[in-house]
Amino acid sequence: MAAEVKKEIALEIAHVLFVDIVAYSKMASDDQRAAIEKLNQIVQSTDEFRKEESENRLLKLATGDGMALIFYHSPEDPVECALEISRAIKEQHSDLRLRMGVHSGPVSGVVDVNGRANVAGAGINTAQRVMDCGDAGHILLSKRVAEDLEQFKHWRPHLYHLGECEVKHGDKIEIVNLFTAELGNREMPEKFRPPDLGAAVPAAAKTSPTSPISKWPLIGAAVLILIAVLVIGSFLFWQQQKPKSSAIASAIPEKSIAVMPFENLSEDKANAYFADGIQDEILTRLSKIADLKVVSRTSTQQYQSKPGNLSEIARQLGVAHIVEGSVQKSAESVRVNVQLIKAANDSHLWADTFDRKLTDIFSVESEVAKAIADQLRAHLTGQEEQVIAAKPTDNPEAYDAYLRGLAFSLKTASTPANVLGAQKYLKEAVRLDPKFALAWALLSYTDARGYRTLNLQPTVALREEARQAAEMALTLQPNLGEAVLAKGYYHYSCLKDYDTAVRYFEQARPLLPNSSRISESLAYLERRRGQWERSESYFNEAERLDPRNVTLLTQYALYYILCRRFPEAVRKLDQVLNIVPDDLDTLAFKAAIAQAEGELPRAAALLAPLHPPADDTGALETQVYQAILERNPGPMISRLKEVLAKPDPALGYFIGELRFWLGWAQEVAGDHAAAQESWRQARSELESFLKEQPENRALIGDLALTNMGLGDKTAAFAFVEKGIAVTPIEKDALDGPAPIEILARVAARMGDSDRAIAALQKLLSMPYEAILASTVPLTPAFLRLDPMFDPLRNDPRFQKLCESPAPK
Repeated sequence: MAAEVKKEIALEIAHVLFVDIVAYSKMASDDQRAAIEKLNQIVQSTDEFRKEESENRLLKLATGDGMALIFYHSPEDPVECALEISRAIKEQHSDLRLRMGVHSGPVSGVVDVNGRANVAGAGINTAQRVMDCGDAGHILLSKRVAEDLEQFKHWRPHLYHLGECEVKHGDKIEIVNLFTAELGNREMPEKFRPPDLGAAVPAAAKTSPTSPISKWPLIGAAVLILIAVLVIGSFLFWQQQKPKSSAIASAIPEKSIAVMPFENLSEDKANAYFADGIQDEILTRLSKIADLKVVSRTSTQQYQSKPGNLSEIARQLGVAHIVEGSVQKSAESVRVNVQLIKAANDSHLWADTFDRKLTDIFSVESEVAKAIADQLRAHLTGQEEQVIAAKPTDNPEAYDAYLRGLAFSLKTASTPANVLGAQKYLKEAVRLDPKFALAWALLSYTDARGYRTLNLQPTVALREEARQAAEMALTLQPNLGEAVLAKGYYHYSCLKDYDTAVRYFEQARPLLPNSSRISESLAYLERRRGQWERSESYFNEAERLDPRNVTLLTQYALYYILCRRFPEAVRKLDQVLNIVPDDLDTLAFKAAIAQAEGELPRAAALLAPLHPPADDTGALETQVYQAILERNPGPMISRLKEVLAKPDPALGYFIGELRFWLGWAQEVAGDHAAAQESWRQARSELESFLKEQPENRALIGDLALTNMGLGDKTAAFAFVEKGIAVTPIEKDALDGPAPIEILARVAARMGDSDRAIAALQKLLSMPYEAILASTVPLTPAFLRLDPMFDPLRNDPRFQKLCESPAPK
């Protein structure tokens, strides 16, 4: 978003810092002008201001006695800026008295009376009201900002809950004071202090100061009362000044809800997908009501349909209410039972049973959503009422196919088999009803995600199918949030057109107010832009909306892995294992971290119990790599031969990739002839996919390494150069460095040590997603253990790299 506000910007969530010069109106005109100039200099010299200004993502609004700074990246940005301002005031400008307030909320572009672009909105107004609750030196935050900051451990010790402050029009705002040992103001703001004692004494109780009898007893009583007030006031003050983690965490919104998995009571247990679909459709309708907080299905799907301890589950999910239900499908009829429960006391607020024909199932979903919204007294806009009542298709068979595809798309593991299952049924849904916009949107999202993650073969035809499906969905329903999101995801995943993708994601926000998928998508996008801190902020935001989404948590852990922040990655993976114990892929990730840290025994212990199927290539290759690092590949050679004896054609180029691994394992085992034969076959299999997948970075890397193994130096380096050209770092900071790792490996084996060392020196200083095994980037431990780098062992430069500590 440009610094000059554009007319077409309707609404955007921003993070606002409001700054005010205390007692400005009492200053002489010259002093006012000097104070404003000094404030401008201080603000413009801060790192946060300069960084945002250089990226053209900062708006400045003069307010006469101060200013408003409007940030768009993260709620941390205005807070960091406020602390920098506070430090400058303390160290260099102690005569300038400021107070500051921070809030996250909607702002919009406007054109003022002079025809100039300007900005306005509730986000700015609320930030000013937050600031107005403080005195000189205070940095006050709204509860919303404080909750966002609490997701970061380093902020928690500096957040102190003050309570409610009454502001303009009698409204009340929850305020949190931010201060450190050196910065901010730890004193209780004037507005939060108890009223003056004298004001509370009735006039009739006052006695004449000339009365000798009553004077001293009253003074003594007043002293005692004053002491009591001070003691109580101090107690209340320090109670309020406790770190706010418990105070704010316990403030669960009353209009918040989680929809548990619906129980399948059908005689045919294969109808479980139908119960899942009804639950998801009710949840989706509720989630489009901005006045409600609705937890995503991905966070609730790990629970039973009728869990026992509702209050504990509600606490884990951060909601006040739980919806339970059951579905019984028989021939052309369906019965749906639904009940709304207040989690705190397990009381049933509402329940109903609906007996309908399959052709009328949509009315049930709409009625349930409307009834729950009414019970929670949620305010619905006219557009939200239309969305809740919308009927996505008139074709029951198309809807059934959509629900089957949806069930595959919601599975925990995003494996090729699950993605192919989702794609198959969604294609059937739009074939049966070409006007089914919701199915087109999900098909596009599935295709684009599969294209990016390589869970689908990333062909030109797949990319085109994703584009056409998104455009069809938008043509049919221009205001369908899922369609807008799908178009953004296509631009992100298939075209790497990040600016366009962001515009679509932000356009989808007000249409999908409870969706974590937008924040999650922005987290992925910022990784590829190389904006790693911003990506982490979006991951935090997504996790807050969807706290038990194992796919999201796994990707968050991957973020830490790519940054080589391994302890944090392990903690995040342990969160996943608390939700899905013994999950195979999560344990494989933990093993890969152990490998990267040089802890092969720990990795072996994690991998030994795992038996990944052939289509779980990540976990399988992690086991093979373990055997190669241990230089004992015999057992894994047998496993790979077993998988490749009758390969599944749906694996596509992965078959050739697994055969490359077989050749490498055979080479490490000393069977050079067998390795050469495996690599020749691998090259033939891999090359057969190149025409349809010319931009498949993994395929290109596999071919470079396979030709390296065969000793074809020219072909190996040609594929290295092709990989670098297809995925330049400037375009993709996440995958761009991976071809440089391939270059380092090829150069090492081909005797070009200078080129290999230069590449390794570059790689060890940057985060990235590797192509081999579990995508973990190179570390000094990998250099010490990986046989592919054996030709460099006697080079002092390489030895120095092996001794380097891993980046923190």
